[in-house]
Amino acid sequence: MQNRKTPMRSCVVTKEKLPKNELIRIVRTPDGNIIIDDEKGKSNGRGAYLKKDIEVINKARKSKILERHLETTIDDDIYDKLIELVQN
Repeated sequence: MQNRKTPMRSCVVTKEKLPKNELIRIVRTPDGNIIIDDEKGKSNGRGAYLKKDIEVINKARKSKILERHLETTIDDDIYDKLIELVQN
């Protein structure tokens, strides 16, 4: 039986290559909304990945790196939701 290849993605803050399931995908949808992608990671739109780590999320908030990658402004409630998601 053939082994499946694990998809690897890069965190936009740490630049680490990690398995896709260890990252959170944040998406700018075609209509301009910012959403946190579901477990499958297949929402339509431009995406950026963050490591599931509170320090990384706080660093992304301070440096506004997600805003640069997604080319839009991001509300603080998105970052709060990300932190809540990592804690649970």
